[in-house]
Amino acid sequence: MSDLAKTPTSTDSDTPAPAAPVPAVDPRLLVREEGLAGYWTEFKRKMRGGELGSLPVVIGLIVIAVVFQLKNDHFLDASSLANIAVFTSGLGIMAVGIVFVLLLGEIDLSVGSVAGMGAAVWAVLSVTHGLNDWLAVVLAVLTGLVIGAVHGAFFAKIGVPAFVVTLAGFLGWSGLQIWLMGGEGSINTPEGSVVEDLTGHFFADKAAAYGLAAVAILAYAASLLLDSKRRKAPRCPRAVSAIVLRTAVVPSRGRRRVRPERARGARGLPLALVLFLAVLVIADFVARRTTFGRQVFAVGGNAEAARRAGINVDRVRITVFAISGMLAAFGGLFIASLSGGATKSLGGGNTLMMVIAAAVIGGTSLFGGRGKVWSALLGMLVIQSIQQGLNLLGMASEIQYMITGAVLLAAVVIDSVSRRTQKSAGRA
Repeated sequence: MSDLAKTPTSTDSDTPAPAAPVPAVDPRLLVREEGLAGYWTEFKRKMRGGELGSLPVVIGLIVIAVVFQLKNDHFLDASSLANIAVFTSGLGIMAVGIVFVLLLGEIDLSVGSVAGMGAAVWAVLSVTHGLNDWLAVVLAVLTGLVIGAVHGAFFAKIGVPAFVVTLAGFLGWSGLQIWLMGGEGSINTPEGSVVEDLTGHFFADKAAAYGLAAVAILAYAASLLLDSKRRKAPRCPRAVSAIVLRTAVVPSRGRRRVRPERARGARGLPLALVLFLAVLVIADFVARRTTFGRQVFAVGGNAEAARRAGINVDRVRITVFAISGMLAAFGGLFIASLSGGATKSLGGGNTLMMVIAAAVIGGTSLFGGRGKVWSALLGMLVIQSIQQGLNLLGMASEIQYMITGAVLLAAVVIDSVSRRTQKSAGRA
């Protein structure tokens, strides 16, 4: 019996051993392992699914550049590009704050008046009362931060809709701005002040431009390598070919912008552009690489689900509106620098519409939970490129408004169609 017990039956020998479970594979791993071919396949899949990203804006910028360059060969001169960069910076910084608010699915209608308040606080403290210029700038920016936090508190803690809170702020802070300015219609920017240098200083030495480009390239390559190293632990490294291609794109763009000595009327690299790019890099890091940034996207996608996941929704909302107010006040100093001083009407007119339009045109969704900080740059480049081109052609301002309005409508239509396509593809 013992021998029979040890002898396996034919049934036992024919039964295959159970197969080991096959671990699920993240599709992103396949994309990165395949290198450029994988990214191209992923790009086509996103296009079919309605995930257009920044592609429409980039195509639009190329079309704008080609059309205006054909109409006027001065459009791509260094002086023209410098004007676009300088006029983009102030409103672009304000648009960065609006991007954060839109990611929540909300709106901030007070950024124009907060910009005016920031400029008024700086002018009264520095010019009228003789406070240290740097300290006055810091206090002006902090004023915007406090104003934004107040808006966020009314919205998050009391439950007043953000539209109503910021609309009331738009009116109230405009009145306080006029009161602060007193009988003065405007306070001129002193020569050599910090605010004057925001848009008036240019790095004339071409080494500064090449140096900035080199630092940007090296920093970008280092970030990609560090990111690839971080991904090795969960076995999702970035393909070397993708790193090389992405890094190569940066100098190819930079070479067209850092040769001021070859163009007509070149003044050098604008300080305003450097500051704008610094704000963009910091804000992009916060949005994509920090816990707070992920919480912003989560709250914008579904606030109730985020609350049940343990996210302090009220804190996120207050912080986002504080960021919007702080950047609005900082952008107001750029506007004061361009206009030659602080005025009672600074931040009025079409400032609010331009800032919101830049964020939306750049690709940030009005429905919340989707967008990138770099939308502020892309959107402002579109708007200012159109304005610069039309100015060179001698077009009236009303034509500029109509074209900008049409571009804004087109951006919203593309966003709506993209969301519908994603829903039909089961990806929304």
